[in-house]
Amino acid sequence: MTRKCDITGKVALYGNNVPKSLHKTRRRFLPNVQKVSVLSEALNKTFSFCITRHGMRTIEHNGGLDKYLLETQNSKLSEELLSIKKQLLKVVK
Repeated sequence: MTRKCDITGKVALYGNNVPKSLHKTRRRFLPNVQKVSVLSEALNKTFSFCITRHGMRTIEHNGGLDKYLLETQNSKLSEELLSIKKQLLKVVK
């Protein structure tokens, strides 16, 4: 499993450990990815995602998964989220 957020797309970053001797060694900065179940109120289903804390805050800020998907552009969503958005549009209209 890659450490990638399904909502924001955040992935691991690379950098250096730099001690006092200035001998640099490579390291990875991993995102805080959690496996979370999110409820879609319109579809009355739960969906399981690997989401960072920032991604969870983004969903909460927009008022839930349904509103987040409806307000976000299709180019910014993953394939899985696009399929959920299509199901949601059928139910809403």
